[in-house]
Amino acid sequence: MKQETVDMILKFRDDRNWKQFHNPKDLAISISLEAAELLEVFQWSGADLECRDKLDKIKEELADVVNYAVLMADACGLDLDEIVREKVRRNEEKYPVEKAFGNKAKYTEL
Repeated sequence: MKQETVDMILKFRDDRNWKQFHNPKDLAISISLEAAELLEVFQWSGADLECRDKLDKIKEELADVVNYAVLMADACGLDLDEIVREKVRRNEEKYPVEKAFGNKAKYTEL
């Protein structure tokens, strides 16, 4: 994510004086709630795994999840680029290409 996008999210919050309400607990709850709204897009869709007709709603809910994640990182003093890179490095160790390629099994089952 570009820094200007992160800055826009934080400015939106700051312009409204909402930082005072953004503690890690409430932001974690908000991430979960918005993720549930993203999941709701697919509720009762049966075998319909396509998302073409749902893209507008998916974009809206995914943006909410990302916005709250940015706010959570800010509230906790975390650098998103750093924590994402570290997670990818750990996942590379758990899921080496030679074992995980084309395999959906959990790392403990590879």
